[in-house]
Amino acid sequence: MSSIQNQNIKASLNEREGFQVWWRLLRPHTLTAAFVPVFVGTMLAAIEQSFDFWLFAAMLLASILIQAATNMFNEYYDYARGLDNENSVGIGGTIVRDGIRPKMVLLLALSFFAAAGLLGVYICASSSWWVAAVGLVSMLFGYLYTGGPFPIAYTPLGELTAGFFMGTIIIAISYFIQTMTLTADVLIVSVPVAIFVGCILLANNIRDRVNDAENGRKTLAILFGHQGSIRFLTALFAVAYLWTAVLMIIGLLPWWSLLTFISVGKARKAIQGFTGKKEPLEMMPAMKATAQTNTIYGFLLGLSLLIQLYFPL
Repeated sequence: MSSIQNQNIKASLNEREGFQVWWRLLRPHTLTAAFVPVFVGTMLAAIEQSFDFWLFAAMLLASILIQAATNMFNEYYDYARGLDNENSVGIGGTIVRDGIRPKMVLLLALSFFAAAGLLGVYICASSSWWVAAVGLVSMLFGYLYTGGPFPIAYTPLGELTAGFFMGTIIIAISYFIQTMTLTADVLIVSVPVAIFVGCILLANNIRDRVNDAENGRKTLAILFGHQGSIRFLTALFAVAYLWTAVLMIIGLLPWWSLLTFISVGKARKAIQGFTGKKEPLEMMPAMKATAQTNTIYGFLLGLSLLIQLYFPL
């Protein structure tokens, strides 16, 4: 690809030089998926009068580091397998468009994992060493998502894996290290967050469906087709909001959690953004709206729990 064409792609994606190259490598729009479950799990503990700020901060930073490392593994292994090129949309583009050495990306990913591991030592020393086992498994799956001989991201299990580990597991750990207990109620409350995390991956795969199919992937978006995937995304949004409503009715969430329904507008925008679109660049706003739905929903869910702490209904 010529340098002129490369610059045109970069301009279309609003990619800048300098520090922005390294910032894009982190894929910052995905990092909220790391913030939300830690915030929600910690607020679930806070309403039970159990909150340690430093444990919260350590867990939040470790979660963000693991998510960023997973993104970098994704960047490295998709490049190594020939899936990413100068035309690829939705990637950091640091290797194929900015010329960052692949080994540097891999080294950074491993460094982020190491930093998360050090934070994990503090978390375990302050709570329980059983957390280490769960944390190591989570980090392993973060690597296996695009690394290893059978990358999970290339199968129909990508959304389920991401939702489980980046939703339910992180909420459970965040709650456990604050309270030293874990209840079924916490796992039930985690379900909508897990669904929204999975939706982020589904939106990404809808955008990349054609290219992924050409490269041998078997994602849900490929299996369902474009229209089927949009319907499935719509159904997932509906289930998440319905689940939230039921949780309020049965008392597992406070009525303040009605605030989460403010995010419905973003979910609708995501669905509309995918409808009738064919080109990956055209679907970028829809993918971003999906990520924003997760962010707004998760932040408002955690906020509703915090409000309940001081103004119980």
